[in-house]
Amino acid sequence: MANLKAIRKRIVSVKSTQKITRAMKMVAGARLNRAQQRILALRPYAVKTGHVLAEVTAAANRRLEEGGGGVDAEHPLLARRPENNVLLLVITSDRGLCGAFNTNILRLAERQWREREAQGQKVQIAVIGRKGRDFFKRRNAPVMHVFSGIWDRLDLEQARSVARVVLRPFLAGEVDAILVVYNEFKSAMTQRVVGEPLFPLPVAAVEEAAEPSYEREFIFEPNKEALLERLVPMYVEISVLRALLESMASELGARMTAMDSATKNAAEMIDRLTLSYNRARQAAITTELMEIIGGAEALKG
Repeated sequence: MANLKAIRKRIVSVKSTQKITRAMKMVAGARLNRAQQRILALRPYAVKTGHVLAEVTAAANRRLEEGGGGVDAEHPLLARRPENNVLLLVITSDRGLCGAFNTNILRLAERQWREREAQGQKVQIAVIGRKGRDFFKRRNAPVMHVFSGIWDRLDLEQARSVARVVLRPFLAGEVDAILVVYNEFKSAMTQRVVGEPLFPLPVAAVEEAAEPSYEREFIFEPNKEALLERLVPMYVEISVLRALLESMASELGARMTAMDSATKNAAEMIDRLTLSYNRARQAAITTELMEIIGGAEALKG
């Protein structure tokens, strides 16, 4: 009977867990729909902003080639320096129960950190999310800044606050490049870990915009300096906002998938426990019947 009670207690416990995982799946699914709409609406705008900035930079560089200068010298955020000091912006979640979502991000971030330090570069890390904060704290990583409360109200203003913090050391010359590590949303079941340069602009993008097939004649109004003064910060803010929205949608998709898998596993476990319970109960009943029959036969004798 003790075994039967233990199995029955385990079945009740698993059923309770199953209710929780099912509820978490439904909540994640409901939030994912809105997050997916936001990232699908922003993604083309963010990509086009990067293309426009690359084209303007390439056009400005072409115009200044004869004068021996370039756009890099005209805007501090477009300056290119040898990458001796690198800042990693790592975007994780505040909560777990989302499969390998955080693990994949942190694995790539740690690899970038170790490899760049092995190459002689100085690495600093800015972290979004409690999971990343705890991970790097355990490893005594060179964490420059930890952002808190980002996921409570994710909007453009939050992206601006992140952009201001990560750009400050770049403008001061303390950092030569900024790399952002996050999960790019593909679908509810698929997310791709991305480690891409945030600033300065990737050389490949500027070179592609400078190709003859991409050449366009730009008229700068009111002037090139004023355009870059507005376009460059906007590119950074939109790129950060896109990474945050991609990460949020990926987290919800990963959580929905993980909770769906957990709910199915709980159902399978309940079936196995129920089968074990029925077998144990049948064995107990059979034993009792045999004892009764044996006692009756003994009385007859």
